[in-house]
Amino acid sequence: MVCTGNTCRSPMAAALLARRLDDAGVKARVSSAGLLFDGKPVTDHGLAVMADRGIDTSGHRSRRLTRELVDAADLVLGMARSHVQEAVALVPGALHRTFTLKEIVRRGEASGRPAAGEPLGAWLTRLGSGRRPSDLLGESDADDVADPIGGPRRGYQRTADELDDLTARLARLLAPLPEGC
Repeated sequence: MVCTGNTCRSPMAAALLARRLDDAGVKARVSSAGLLFDGKPVTDHGLAVMADRGIDTSGHRSRRLTRELVDAADLVLGMARSHVQEAVALVPGALHRTFTLKEIVRRGEASGRPAAGEPLGAWLTRLGSGRRPSDLLGESDADDVADPIGGPRRGYQRTADELDDLTARLARLLAPLPEGC
C-alpha cells in the first residue's frame, strides 16, 4: 500500500496505517510518497505529534510518487483528491485501486468488508463500482484530509487524530474474518 500526500500527512498516515494493520493482523507493507519533494524529513511538529503516539518518524525522508510505486501497489491511498488524480495520471489503469483515505473508509463501511476469501483487488473493484475519473475533480471536505503544513502544532494534532481514526476504521474493514464466518 502506498499513502500519497505531502511531507506531513503521508508519513503520518503510513505510520498510523502500518501500526493499525499490524494490530488487526493484516499483513501489509505500507509506504509513503508525495507529489512535491524528495529527501525531506518530517516537520518538527509532525515528528512531535507522532512521537506523542509512540511512533518514531525521525528516519522518514520524502520521496516522489512514481509510476513504479503505483504499479507495485495493491492499494494507493491519497490524502486528497489531487493525490489520487496524480496516481491515476501516472497509471490510468490504477483507478480501481486508488482512493482517498476518506473515500475508501466511507465506501467500505457502506458496502461492507471483504467477504471471506474475497481478494483485496476484487473488494476494491466492488468499492469503486460506478466511479469515474471525473468524480475526483476539485477539492472535497468529504475526501480531503486537512493539510497542517506550515501551521501550528494543534493543526498537526487534529490531522493526526483524523488519520488515526480513519486508519483504525480501514484496518477494521481489512482485518481477517474469524474462522467460520
